[in-house]
Amino acid sequence: MRVQSSIKLTMSGFTLMEVMMVVAIVGILAAVALPSYQSYADRAAYADVVSAAVPARTEVDLCVQIRGADECNAIPAQPGWSVSEMVNNVSIDMEDENFLVTVVPSDTRAGIDGEDTYVLRGVPQGGSLQWGVDEASGCLAASLC
Repeated sequence: MRVQSSIKLTMSGFTLMEVMMVVAIVGILAAVALPSYQSYADRAAYADVVSAAVPARTEVDLCVQIRGADECNAIPAQPGWSVSEMVNNVSIDMEDENFLVTVVPSDTRAGIDGEDTYVLRGVPQGGSLQWGVDEASGCLAASLC
């Protein structure tokens, strides 16, 4: 006599539909996150350009505090101010008694080009300068600063 055993086999694992849904969700999340990450990476790389303005700004601040704003109209840019592969040029100019520190980035990184300038405007107020990003900065339109 033969004994029949009724062993029920249970299947385990994921169905094809479940796997496809997970892949679709991951794809949607990646499509949303990747542009945000790229924008973040560009702004992080642009920090070198912003940092290059600090020595020139400090030079102007010191000149204004020591000699007064009227005596600081011809501050030469120093070659060491633009020591970075991200920076092409740093300059100091005057416009209507306001000081302009302009940093021109190099074209070494995708997403940042020479038109994305960083311009700081120093406005004399009571023996010191109030600094802010000038509206002529190309980085404002590119959302880099």
